[in-house]
Amino acid sequence: MTDLPPAIIQSPPAAVSAVLTETEVKVNSGFRGATISVYGAVFDPQGRPADVVVVIAGPEQPLRIARKSQVAGIWLNSRPVVFRGAPGFYRVASSRPLGEVARFADLRRLGLGLDHLAISAPMERRIETRYGVRDMVVNQLGADYFDWRSAVIRLKQKAGLYSADPAGVRYVDRGLFQAQVVLPADAPTGLYKTRIILFQDGRPVSVRDRTLTVEKVGVERALYLLAHRHPWLYGLASMALALAAGWAASRVFRRS
Repeated sequence: MTDLPPAIIQSPPAAVSAVLTETEVKVNSGFRGATISVYGAVFDPQGRPADVVVVIAGPEQPLRIARKSQVAGIWLNSRPVVFRGAPGFYRVASSRPLGEVARFADLRRLGLGLDHLAISAPMERRIETRYGVRDMVVNQLGADYFDWRSAVIRLKQKAGLYSADPAGVRYVDRGLFQAQVVLPADAPTGLYKTRIILFQDGRPVSVRDRTLTVEKVGVERALYLLAHRHPWLYGLASMALALAAGWAASRVFRRS
């Protein structure tokens, strides 16, 4: 009888699971921010080393910025540049620095880290024919593009809306981890996407997606919906309120 070849037993792939302590954040006039905790577990029968990266990104918000330049002793704003693809809120937390977790190419492909966000200025692009061979996409900002992009990141960081914590994911027990995300008081409302990625040997092996909703409640929500669904009515109401306030103030000062 011919001996059978030895069976090839493959170890099951590792997996990650996680939950958010809060899936809805209510914003009212007294809102001072919120802290969202992410709890998760790594399942790997082989007990291989693993890194976890947690990303929370808010709804996209186009950002218009301008550069100040001095002309004849007067500081003037240059033509504004509109960047798109920038989330209104972005925080990435990892168990180690991202450069030690994965390769540059994987970080860029997954958009992990402030240096890899897919932010662009599409209005600054144009197509030119060069060398009479083919059309090429040229950015009008030229070599200054990276300075403009860095300014976008810097403004968001200064406002407390962008951050990266290379030690933000902490293992609390074997395979169990925790991460905390602080939402500032001026965090944008909308649907937030939370992604938990498990890395082993520098490669992403498991991903879990969760959602978080930040919404206005009470009078703030009513005004927000009115302004976005019926802007003309909101404008008329604001004008009427301003006129009424002006008339009331004139009456008070006239009596005094």
